[in-house]
Amino acid sequence: MPQPSRNHAEAMLAILVALLWISPLVFALWAAFHNASDAASFDLGAPWTLANFRTAWAGAPWLTYLLNSFLLVSLVLAGQLVLTTLAGFAFAQVAFRGKDTVFLLVLLQLFILPEVLIVENYRVAARLGLLDTLLGIGAPYMASAFGIFLMRQTFRSVPKELDEAARVEGCSLLGVLWRVYVPAARPTYLAYALVSISTHWNNFLWPLIVTNTEGTRPLTVGLSIFAAPENGVDIAVISAATVMTAAPLVVLFLVFQRQFVQAFLRAGIK
Repeated sequence: MPQPSRNHAEAMLAILVALLWISPLVFALWAAFHNASDAASFDLGAPWTLANFRTAWAGAPWLTYLLNSFLLVSLVLAGQLVLTTLAGFAFAQVAFRGKDTVFLLVLLQLFILPEVLIVENYRVAARLGLLDTLLGIGAPYMASAFGIFLMRQTFRSVPKELDEAARVEGCSLLGVLWRVYVPAARPTYLAYALVSISTHWNNFLWPLIVTNTEGTRPLTVGLSIFAAPENGVDIAVISAATVMTAAPLVVLFLVFQRQFVQAFLRAGIK
């Protein structure tokens, strides 16, 4: 008998958490279409305006920032897919001495916060001449321990018979990887790509440290400089800039939300 009541309570709690989570975005949307005073007072009868978007657009080179963010997430994702595929396949299907120990060392990366390595990463980037470049922003994230673990688990689930059949047909080691394992891991690739894109689209601290000019800054860094106190604080204009920054990612999710959920379910990510 108490089961329906419990389910109702859980549903209400989930709705409450969802409302709390989405409330900052709702406020940003409200403030973006109203002037600063109306945004703060939540006057429902206040007139709507697009002036904040025009002001924000004129205040920074958003097209440059948008292009930089697009190139950055594409560069990082391409590097991650290559490295995690090769490493995951090696740990899953290739026998070599010390494999378990090396894999354990890779997993230890998951317990190290990226912020801890900022100083050393900056020194390495400076020595390689990668400061203020998109490659310098993306390089530290290409060897993803999470991605390697995910690919390893996916490749281990591929039936061994498919591997053996491909080898009988004369496929090389890389041929087996390309023809058997990569196609079988497509849902996992989609799930990982969505996580990677959202993570590096929103990345802020490392790009802020390693970039110095507008020509290489991504959207997150451009927004932070645009909203700096010395530039004047107008919550409505800042909200409009925030909406413009988040809009591409939101649209991407809305377009691919079904594939997003299905990919995570198939890949076994909870």
